[in-house]
Amino acid sequence: MLTVELPYPPSVNRYYRHVGFKTLISREGRAYRSLVCALLRRAGVRPLEGTLAVGIDLYPPDCRTRDADNAQKALLDAMQHGGVYRNDSQVKKLLTIMRDTVAPGGKVIVCVMPLDPSTLKDIQHEIAA
Repeated sequence: MLTVELPYPPSVNRYYRHVGFKTLISREGRAYRSLVCALLRRAGVRPLEGTLAVGIDLYPPDCRTRDADNAQKALLDAMQHGGVYRNDSQVKKLLTIMRDTVAPGGKVIVCVMPLDPSTLKDIQHEIAA
């Protein structure tokens, strides 16, 4: 299991840039990915294999209203580039919680662990548990 604290990601609304017919990762998105890669490299992270479960606690940088799902894309992609897993398609269970607690600058606490696919239940059972 891996638990790590990372910077708050840019919203998916600012993660991409459209240039003509191309969609590219924005300068802000590339900077975030580079920072996460450096932090994970410093922590000595090695790629996890197999099916994974990821839990994300989001601590926003201020009191503005935010959508939890807008933070997932940049974070999961940066973690892949940083070597937490080989491909984010390995993530079969994803739980994201937007906390009410504001953290100066924002932060995320991420927990990644191997997942036995046979333990996956219907989403109704997962949420009720």
